[in-house]
Amino acid sequence: MNVIIGYGELVLAKLDPSNPVFGQVSQIKKAGERAAKLTRQLLAFSRKQIIDPKVLDLNAIINDFHEMLRRLVREDIDITLALAPSLGRIKVDPTQIEQVITNIVLNARDAMPHGGKLTIETCNATIYESDVRKHSDAKPGEYIQLAIRDSGVGMTDEVKARLFEPFFTTKGVGQGTGLGLATCYGVVKQNGGHIAVESAVGKGTTFRIYLPRVADRVSRTVGDATVVLMSVGHETVLLVDDDEAVRQMAELMLTKLGYQVLVAGSGEAALNIAKAKNGAIHLLLTDVIMPKMSGQQLAGELRKMYPKIKMLFVSGYTADAIVSDGVLEPGVAFLQKPYLSFALACKVRAVLDA
Repeated sequence: MNVIIGYGELVLAKLDPSNPVFGQVSQIKKAGERAAKLTRQLLAFSRKQIIDPKVLDLNAIINDFHEMLRRLVREDIDITLALAPSLGRIKVDPTQIEQVITNIVLNARDAMPHGGKLTIETCNATIYESDVRKHSDAKPGEYIQLAIRDSGVGMTDEVKARLFEPFFTTKGVGQGTGLGLATCYGVVKQNGGHIAVESAVGKGTTFRIYLPRVADRVSRTVGDATVVLMSVGHETVLLVDDDEAVRQMAELMLTKLGYQVLVAGSGEAALNIAKAKNGAIHLLLTDVIMPKMSGQQLAGELRKMYPKIKMLFVSGYTADAIVSDGVLEPGVAFLQKPYLSFALACKVRAVLDA
């Protein structure tokens, strides 16, 4: 998928939109992105998606996301925000929480074919032992509650019982994958939370999501990433990946951005290049899992030769497959495959400037 999406993007950059081939290549790229999205949803449900949790103000996320949500629903649906003041903080991947909100809002939209009201609420909440007895998968503690309520057609008890099953859907053929709510369930559970639903036929539906409350300060966010993309690089990057197609694609992307790129297909080859290099290597961009020598082992050896070298790890494997290599520890720069040139450019520039 990384190769399909990446090369599709590179080809589109060279084509004029009026070219008949432009539309065909766009469809190839979109198909790759849909496949990548489907894979991420499956990983989220199985709780193996690689995440980058940050301390967040949920109210700020919803306020920033509000206009986009309005574009997702029809004009005959009224969105009301009821955000509690002095709301506590949560620690989640911001992309994941946006994904959860989007999926539930889209389901609410479809449940109100003739319009209606959608309310998004937040509040501090406590789950007590008595609540645990009613919801066996919940844990006692202090939480932030996100409630999304619609005035739609509601659900039967039979539908509610299967609501979070992957691929279960009440929509027609081609109208949904049945992974939206399954993804929400996986994301919430992966972050130590709890999700509950209240619904009755003709009386609407309310989703209540509980995410653990934390005392940490809100994480700082990076500014407009488009500025990073426009920056021209000049540093030397040692690119290491055992997949030739991915390696060639990443080399093209980095070269277009102005970087001097050294390319290796294995850890051993990378070490040989580093030993023969006359001058500095500023960044190691390496796959994590490779035959014989992993990216983490390679990084350790390179630090002996270049103590100031920066490291950026990439992988398409799930979290449990690479956690033993230590690349998911706080402070370690990581980029998930498949990635676009925009994401690669932003991450490389951010690591070099750190």
